[in-house]
Amino acid sequence: MRAMGLDADAIARPMVGVVSQKAETTPCNMTHYAQVEFAKEGVHMAGGTPREFTTISVSDGIGMNHEGMKFSLVSREIIADSIEAVIHGHAYDGLVGYGGCDKTLPGVIMGMVRCNVPSVFVYGGSALPGRHAGRDVSVLDTYEAVGAVQTGAMTQDELTQIEEACKPTIGACAGQFTANTMAMVSEALGLTVPNSAMIPGVYSERKSVGQRAGQLVMQMIEKGGPLPRDIVTRKALENACAIVAATGGSTNTALHIPAIAHEAGIRFTADDVAEVLQRTPFIGNLRPGGKYHAKDVYEIGGAHVVIKELIAHGCMHGDTLTVTGRTLAEEVADAPAPDGEVIRPVSNAIMKSGGVVVLKGNLCPDGALLKVAGLKSRRFSGTARVFESEDDAVIAVHAREYEAGQVLIVRNEGPVGGPGMREMLGLTALIYGQGMGEKVALLTDGRFSGATRGMCIGHAAPEAAAGGPMGLVRDGDKITIDGDAATITLHVGDDELKARRTDWKAPESRHRAGLLHKYAATVGQAHEGAVTHPGGAEWPGYRRANGEEA
Repeated sequence: MRAMGLDADAIARPMVGVVSQKAETTPCNMTHYAQVEFAKEGVHMAGGTPREFTTISVSDGIGMNHEGMKFSLVSREIIADSIEAVIHGHAYDGLVGYGGCDKTLPGVIMGMVRCNVPSVFVYGGSALPGRHAGRDVSVLDTYEAVGAVQTGAMTQDELTQIEEACKPTIGACAGQFTANTMAMVSEALGLTVPNSAMIPGVYSERKSVGQRAGQLVMQMIEKGGPLPRDIVTRKALENACAIVAATGGSTNTALHIPAIAHEAGIRFTADDVAEVLQRTPFIGNLRPGGKYHAKDVYEIGGAHVVIKELIAHGCMHGDTLTVTGRTLAEEVADAPAPDGEVIRPVSNAIMKSGGVVVLKGNLCPDGALLKVAGLKSRRFSGTARVFESEDDAVIAVHAREYEAGQVLIVRNEGPVGGPGMREMLGLTALIYGQGMGEKVALLTDGRFSGATRGMCIGHAAPEAAAGGPMGLVRDGDKITIDGDAATITLHVGDDELKARRTDWKAPESRHRAGLLHKYAATVGQAHEGAVTHPGGAEWPGYRRANGEEA
């Protein structure tokens, strides 16, 4: 420690890890360079010794449409594991954790809950939206423009203009995609600096957010809590689901919220998520289903506007703890009312139930996710067109070798079958850009991006590679998807399915060594969060201020 320049006074103080993913792998995390310094200042000002370290990130945007996407969800586990290794390996007293790109947010939060030392999460903030042809644009517009070029509805020159305009600053994607949705989840859980999530990543306010995070973690160390597992309770998890439903957030949160619960030793599955989604009104007019971006939420008062409105109407629990030691209701008490355009009041909700539905039926007994926010019709009936991988589906869609009225089945892309549960924004954006977004349905045991829109159903469980019914579907089978009834039905008789099962064989993995092989050997199914360890493990380490072991 002296070799690192620490004197006796610094060594004697509480040591606080400050973790980020600052790197050049993705613009989402490049805001961390300055912000980490602010958090370290906060720790130091409050009498602690900050210890900076980094972990990885994998860019979903750069990993899209190739084998690299198989490492995206896996990276969530690596992040949590690496935080555990550093925090416990060095016996640090607390943690400030930054997240930016999609999987970094749940990965850091999972690490915090697993280690259960005084911790504060900070989202690095989103990018500002770009401007093109008089309107705000984001990366979603670029992905969908590719499909429009293929149909002749847009020129290559205009696509280039959108691509160059869509992300004018560093920060995470601007819409209510996975990063911003998980940032709101951190607010609802009570794990972050209150009302900080929607502040754009390039705004100077982020200095005070970082400093306060450092000061808060020192306050928690002094008082012995609240610890992450004091904060992440069943009520808090329900709050997390409610804010996803209310804002039409990413379907990926139905993987991440159960995984966070798992770290706390709480069983919280897709069924629990579905229950909250069904009872929560959808009030956020946010992209991809709506019009506005994170910056617009910030300008009308931030995430606290949503939380206060939901608490006031009995849609969220106000008595849950936050990192400040105050309740969620106390923290949001001064928030303004919804503006009526970006965020609507509950009395004028866009829909009476949330923007994401968990479908169940003989095709997906353990559930599959459909984002209904922005859909013109929540019901679809069609015939199956089966693809054994995302790659096969992309080739067919590029060539426009599919037809209206088909249900495109993309299987063997689940947590085990991928391995890694690839995200398919490239595929769904192509379909939407080709004008086929609601003329076909897409069903997969893989994932979708938070930016995905259209009749797209993902996270089908159990997955095909684990023997799920998706593996038995054949071309021409009739399938009905009903978002109102929350059902998905394969119209094939039980006897026929039994006969098909006798002929079914699990596909051989292309990955027989390395990280993906290890992941496939340990990962569970999507409806339980695609987790890789038993969960809820106690660490015989942190002691509260009164001397009791936590």
